[in-house]
Amino acid sequence: MKSQGLKKFKLPDSPGIYFFLGKRKETLYIGRATSLRDRVRSYFGSDLFDTRGPKIVKMIEDVRSIDFRKTDSVLESILLEADLIKKLKPPYNTDDKDDKSFNCVMITNEEFPRILLVRKRELDNSLSANTSKAYMAGPFPEGGKLKIALKIIRKIFPYRDSTCVPNSGKPCFNRQIGFCPGVCTGEITRQEYAKTIRNIQRFFEGKKSSIVRSLAADMKVYAKTQEFEKAAEAKRQLFALQHIADVALVSDSASVKHSRILQNSGIEYDAGRREGMRIEAFDVAHTAGKETVGVMTVVQGGEADKSQYKMFRVRSAKAGDDVGALKEILGRRFKHPEWGIPDIVVIDGGKAQLNAAQRLLAGLGMKAVVVSVVKDDRHRPHHLLGDSEYIHRFEAPILLANSEAHRFAVSFHRRRRDRIDKN
Repeated sequence: MKSQGLKKFKLPDSPGIYFFLGKRKETLYIGRATSLRDRVRSYFGSDLFDTRGPKIVKMIEDVRSIDFRKTDSVLESILLEADLIKKLKPPYNTDDKDDKSFNCVMITNEEFPRILLVRKRELDNSLSANTSKAYMAGPFPEGGKLKIALKIIRKIFPYRDSTCVPNSGKPCFNRQIGFCPGVCTGEITRQEYAKTIRNIQRFFEGKKSSIVRSLAADMKVYAKTQEFEKAAEAKRQLFALQHIADVALVSDSASVKHSRILQNSGIEYDAGRREGMRIEAFDVAHTAGKETVGVMTVVQGGEADKSQYKMFRVRSAKAGDDVGALKEILGRRFKHPEWGIPDIVVIDGGKAQLNAAQRLLAGLGMKAVVVSVVKDDRHRPHHLLGDSEYIHRFEAPILLANSEAHRFAVSFHRRRRDRIDKN
């Protein structure tokens, strides 16, 4: 963790947690970000008094220094943020906030603990006489993203939920799809399952490095005792931890957290949610430049509208020419004004794609703002190019639209390729 003065702070362009500190180094506010650098800078613009509510202005006036902690993924930042807010209780995170309806993750106190998603009010009211908790994470204000996070965690560390009856001899549904480690069938011992639960708890506490060390040690022991299946499972978990794919969480990033503060401060927040705000995203998919296809996805009012998605077979662009394919798709799309007029057009790529799209729309007389999403080497959003004001205000729905376009393009291309292979 590092600390910087307000005028000299240099935060990384990576996911993590940031801390606003007061004059006695007390924590005033904890937030998370897809890009620490961009998120924190957004609080210190020259238009602070014009664009922020009185609560935000007061908080920034009280800030004397900034700390941050990098994380390897957005998933880890979500879990770490909740853990630290619960422990430190910063005033600007907790003032005027009724968290009784927020979701929590509970690990039950049983021989084979279950992991349950429950409301905080249920925990406060003693969920049930027969269900005692050994550990509780949260509360988490964003229930939808918490469910996605749990699915990612469960793929790494399969666990038991309420549908699994220990040692029943009959595999539960989650065992059949790999989400239960075999508690129901007796395939895992109490001691081995306890390791899984311990690793999940560590993950919620932001102790991934401790999990990595533990798994590496287990691999050596299993290899030495020739328990090769267990060694392979530990290796799989290690790899999954170091390659967390959480693009579905990036679409939420820190913008929703930021929106709640603005709403609590009495300022209008319209990150894609105001009536009529339409965002269209476009993406291209191909195999080594062949069988190129493209798609359009729509996010309206902050929500994906799958009924308006469109698919395109690229006809004129040369093989491997992503810019040419994008221009063809955009040209064909805007021959259909009856589909609606977008406020923001989102594309996948760098400056070449951005410039091409801007020139094409300008030539068509379109006034939509164009934003491009630049990916890293793991195809995760790295940064956005385009109108900085729109990017700041609508980051969350922009990334949602882009994520949907990538998913839809890959799915469409795979279906088309499979049909061709069969013929």
